[in-house]
Formats: sequence, structure tokens, C-alpha cells
Amino acid sequence: MTLFVGLGNPGSQYENTRHNIGFKIIDKLVGDAGARDISKTSFQGKLYRTADTLFLKPTTFMNLSGISVQAVKQFFKVELETIVVIHDDIDLPFGALRFKKGGGHGGHNGLKSIDAHISPEYLRVRVGVGKPEHRSQVADYVLHDFAQTEMIQLDALILHATKACNAFLHQELKEIQTHYTLKSIEDLSL
Repeated sequence: MTLFVGLGNPGSQYENTRHNIGFKIIDKLVGDAGARDISKTSFQGKLYRTADTLFLKPTTFMNLSGISVQAVKQFFKVELETIVVIHDDIDLPFGALRFKKGGGHGGHNGLKSIDAHISPEYLRVRVGVGKPEHRSQVADYVLHDFAQTEMIQLDALILHATKACNAFLHQELKEIQTHYTLKSIEDLSL
């Protein structure tokens, strides 16, 4: 059983923010797979399922995401190596896409929470959202909507990330890194 976790914050005011790119990719995966909603209060998130795949959007707010991930992991006995967390990454330019297993949280509160609840050894889809000019502006930056120019390119980025996520169901991490890594959004127009 593979568990895809998209990070974001619940509520319409956060829907188009950079921090919610994980939610947007999960929405596309769920729609494409025709997954059914199996959410329960104890999961503390919106949970969808197909025969062999789970899709989770924690509704705990970002800094408590690990509570929801741990609840679903334990209930379905999901192995750590089949958990794929999709999240925004300010250390990558907008439109970059990277994949890795384990590692640090880079100050990302959602990853920090998941690390504390299940360990950091899960797979990650790092979606570049760019970064503000000053470090002190990070919280404000990730909680703001994508810029108009970025919104135009967002659908193509989400589609590419969705293909990469689907590849996790039948390919090894190295293959995915080779075929789906993007240095920036310009790589998509090649």
C-alpha cells in the first residue's frame, strides 16, 4: 500500500498559497485515480483510497501534519518506504522538482512534524516555490498566493508532478530522479 501525503493548510484562504502545492497535487492524483473518500475523524485529514493507494491531505494545519500521517500509517500498517510526502520547498526555484528519501526538514514545519511522528526516512517530492528576498519574510511568502505569472505555469507543473508520483507505484527512486527532476519551470517547456 502506497500512501501519498500532500502538505498544506485547510481553509479556502490558503487554497492557492505556495504552502498548499502538496494539496493541489493530491487533488489532481485523487481526481485522476477516481479515488473514493474514506475520511474519518481519527485520521485528522481528508483520506482517499483506490485498491492499493492512499491519498492524504492532513487537516491539522501544517505544523501538526505528523499527527495525521502517523494515524493513517498505523491504521493501514503502511511501510515507511512506501510513504511519499509532497511539499513546497523554498530552497528550490519556482517549478523545480526534486525527489529524495530521508534527510533534514530545512525548517519546513510540516516535515518537522512528520519527522517527529514517523521518522525522517520517507520519500519526498520537493516542489520548488522560490524564496523571498529576506529570510524574515518566509512565513508571509509561503502563505501568499502564487504570483500571476506562476499561476499560468502551475497546471503544467502539477501535471508533471502527478506523473512523477504515479511513477512511484512501479519505479525505483533513481529512475524517478532521472526522468522527472526539473531544475526550474523552464525545463517543462523543452
